[in-house]
Amino acid sequence: MTAPRTNGGRTDDRASLRELLDSGAAELGVALTEDQVARLLDYVALLAKWNTVYNLTAIRDPRQMLIQHILDSLSVVPHLAASEAKSILDVGSGGGLPGIVLAIVLPDRSVTLNDIVQKKTAFQSQVKAQLKLDNLSVVTGRVETLRPGVEVPGKFDAIVSRAFAELADFVTLARHLVSERGAIWAMKGVRPDGEIARLPGGSQVAQVIRLTVPALDAERHLVEVVVDGDASSGSKQ
Repeated sequence: MTAPRTNGGRTDDRASLRELLDSGAAELGVALTEDQVARLLDYVALLAKWNTVYNLTAIRDPRQMLIQHILDSLSVVPHLAASEAKSILDVGSGGGLPGIVLAIVLPDRSVTLNDIVQKKTAFQSQVKAQLKLDNLSVVTGRVETLRPGVEVPGKFDAIVSRAFAELADFVTLARHLVSERGAIWAMKGVRPDGEIARLPGGSQVAQVIRLTVPALDAERHLVEVVVDGDASSGSKQ
């Protein structure tokens, strides 16, 4: 496929994005190495470059991509890192969010991206190759059809989504992939009390965390849901 035309990634634009990324990550308490900063900026450039081909996001401006996609994804990093999850599944990943950001910033974690749209997983695979993300895997298909040990290596310690579906649907579709001590993490806008009330049996909210995303004047929440062993096709201890 022929690459779309771009502005060539002007140095002054990248420097401005670098400044915004540095300040935003610091505000979130996320320490980034030089390599991680470079990869995150390269990822933004790839999103902007291929967006017209893959229809990855409605956001066209790289600065807003960095705020609404990269910093938004970085806001959950401290919480997932604290959970000590070693394997992460990103459901309905689209352009690779938040999974690619997590793979860059948490290199010791195994991250799998999942989407049903082949052109989006094709883009994800391209990013994996170009950014040399050895801890990243990509699988195309409906999450409810994925089988541990077949389409995916096994169950996951953390299953995350960003604007994938209503909370009850997300839990219902993905719970069979949660490891024994794992959890489902849903990135939401306003606090989803109505969605929480509709959670299916055998699942409960462990915590609701209010997030603050630098330079973004909008509500953000992270909901952690745990499911019992039987409901997730696991065994209770």
